[in-house]
Amino acid sequence: MARDYKKEYREYHSKPKKKKRRAGRNAARRIMELVGRVKKGDGKDVHHKDGNTKNNSRKNLKVESASKNRSRK
Repeated sequence: MARDYKKEYREYHSKPKKKKRRAGRNAARRIMELVGRVKKGDGKDVHHKDGNTKNNSRKNLKVESASKNRSRK
């Protein structure tokens, strides 16, 4: 059975809470790009040490490989 991406976005990704979390992750990525820690296509993710995507202080951000960062719950 194929995924229904439109339904998935409508029922999950478009919710205000999820949009704010995504915006926080994007902002963290931009911060690390400006500092020079990551760049486009490098296969790295920006990890929030405390798990809070709204907390984008430099102390809370860390660069990790995508596979390591996405292996956590």
